[in-house]
Amino acid sequence: MNDGRSTAPRSRYPGRVTYGSAALATMLVLAAPSTLFADPEDRAAGQAAARAAPTVIAHRGASSAAPENTLISDEVARRGGARWIENDVQPSSDGVPYILHDATVDRTTDGTGPIRSLTSARIDELDAGSWFAPAYAGARVPTLAAQLADLRERGGNLLLEIKGRHSHAEVARIVQDVREQSMTGRVFVQSFDIPTLKYTRELAPELPIGLLRSTLDTDPVRLAEDLGLAAYNVSDTALAGRPGIVDELHAAGVAVNVWTVDKPARWKALDALGVDGIITNRPTELAGWIAGQTSGSAAG
Repeated sequence: MNDGRSTAPRSRYPGRVTYGSAALATMLVLAAPSTLFADPEDRAAGQAAARAAPTVIAHRGASSAAPENTLISDEVARRGGARWIENDVQPSSDGVPYILHDATVDRTTDGTGPIRSLTSARIDELDAGSWFAPAYAGARVPTLAAQLADLRERGGNLLLEIKGRHSHAEVARIVQDVREQSMTGRVFVQSFDIPTLKYTRELAPELPIGLLRSTLDTDPVRLAEDLGLAAYNVSDTALAGRPGIVDELHAAGVAVNVWTVDKPARWKALDALGVDGIITNRPTELAGWIAGQTSGSAAG
């Protein structure tokens, strides 16, 4: 997603979504839409049913506090309480999936050029931290495999945006990495590109998919049904113009995650709407805000 910088079930929404994988279907059919972004352990045990706050999703990691889309950014987000990391994936010229948002490496590394024109050997040499602050010099652009391994070993789940149009073979390589790292139960794929999502569903029906949108479609519910979406992930600006779509999607068993939201006033409004996840550059602050809201409600 591009924001301009270059979960607990809501029990009133009983809709269900099923997938080709029997294991995932069993997990999701027990859950209201917002449990899609609860921890897998919580979903399986049904523990998420007692929670009501939106899930905190760290946009490119803790991107307000560390260099985006790096393992250190993921770690900062994790320590700040985020259990979901949102990152972007694109291939090198030799087909290795890397975690990078922009089409070029210019803004966030000491290199230049489109990522698709650079070999994996060249990308591995790039400094992806110095642009943010000297303390992060030497941070690298992680491969998707490296990020998945880090999440598997250190904790966390991945909301993975497949960035831009990908071929069938490129999506297959992404799926291969997810499976080889034994992370299919902890990865949620999203994209603006509908053909890419169709490839993902064909190749890996066990992976839930979400459609990213900067503006609302005429009929998001129908589109979600046609594509087999688990989530409809919309910009905050678009949702503000039609907030009632949250109820409509929930009634169809589709989760709603909103990007990219950094202000408490909007966190409050989205929480009141019942959205399932909030994607933010300030995951620690959002986690703290939610904790404060929860404790205040309990005290009241």
